[in-house]
Amino acid sequence: MTSVRPSVRSVIAERAARELRAGDVVNLGIGIPALVPAFVTPGSVFLHSENGVLGFGDTPAPDAVDPNLVNAGKQPVTEVPGSVYFDSAASFGMIRGGHVDVAVIGALQVSARGDIANWAVPGKAVLGVGGAMDLCAGARRLVVTMTHTEKDGRPKIVEELSLPATAFGVVDAVVTELAVFRVVEGRLVLVELQPGVTLAEVREKTGAAFEWRDAPTPEA
Repeated sequence: MTSVRPSVRSVIAERAARELRAGDVVNLGIGIPALVPAFVTPGSVFLHSENGVLGFGDTPAPDAVDPNLVNAGKQPVTEVPGSVYFDSAASFGMIRGGHVDVAVIGALQVSARGDIANWAVPGKAVLGVGGAMDLCAGARRLVVTMTHTEKDGRPKIVEELSLPATAFGVVDAVVTELAVFRVVEGRLVLVELQPGVTLAEVREKTGAAFEWRDAPTPEA
């Protein structure tokens, strides 16, 4: 039987799901974060969306799609027992009031100090920051999911942001297809290599200095 290699996005989403703890209220951003429900045990966490739902599940089968039941990215989701609905104002009240335990969001850049840029690229059309600023300020933990580099190889983890900032010093963890970093007291710390990835590869593709807390896997 031929094995199917998981996509980069799925690798990131699966590892991000392991950052969640039982009982967490978790807000998922658009893009890679929206894949996280596929890797979460149903009922273990409470998924929250800015458009006004708490307690949703993975993408439904095509014949079970309810066009009125969507996440913040307008993608169809499923109900789970105990799901509740409310207006967007109440949803943002939950975020701003500190009632979201974890926000999992995408990013364009993350700095070594935990600054994040995720809403604008100068010279390109801008849709707006959406709920990102509220989530960065209100969530108790912020987990960033993104590819390690741009398509042209430029690193997304950098010493200083070169793109318009969303928030400063708010990132707790960064999950890429290569590694997992944490920001500890304003310092970037590599805590895990993804399977098959070497420390040398991470150093080459990361645009910021970082600490390595554990003994690295021996490299060839």
